Amino acid sequence: MRLVIMADTHLPKRARDLPSELWAAVDAADVVVHAGDWVDSALLDDLERRSARLIGVHGNNDGPELRTRLPEIARADLAGLRLAVVHETGPAAGRERRCAARFPDCDLLVFGHSHIPWDSEAPGGLRLLNPGSPTDRRRQPHATYLTADLTDGRLDAVTLHRVPRERA
Repeated sequence: MRLVIMADTHLPKRARDLPSELWAAVDAADVVVHAGDWVDSALLDDLERRSARLIGVHGNNDGPELRTRLPEIARADLAGLRLAVVHETGPAAGRERRCAARFPDCDLLVFGHSHIPWDSEAPGGLRLLNPGSPTDRRRQPHATYLTADLTDGRLDAVTLHRVPRERA
């Protein structure tokens, strides 16, 4: 099972659209995960149309329409892998312990908000992933997103992708 993981797209404020490379990954994925801060519901509509399966949450920059359509926390079983998605997890210091306590029944937690890629493991085995942002790198050297493969309920081949700048 192929996953594409993104967050903090901030469309159309930070970019007019997702990068073409990311759209190609979405089209090829079995599951697309978005960890909030969509900003406009048009991207949600587009991802719903193009994704085989979409799992998403709202973020702090998402208004009433997105908050009506998306939960604060999403949970899913992906071939035996117990996934949770949330936008904010608080400060980096102590994140693993806090998240392990908050999501004790999960194998993988995808989060956003910071625009900083993150890949760590909490005590007890909870894996924490933040894909960064494919459209708003802020103080990061590159805009980013993640892909991962799921095999027999295990997360394999997690890859952080640097998004090349596209010319308008």
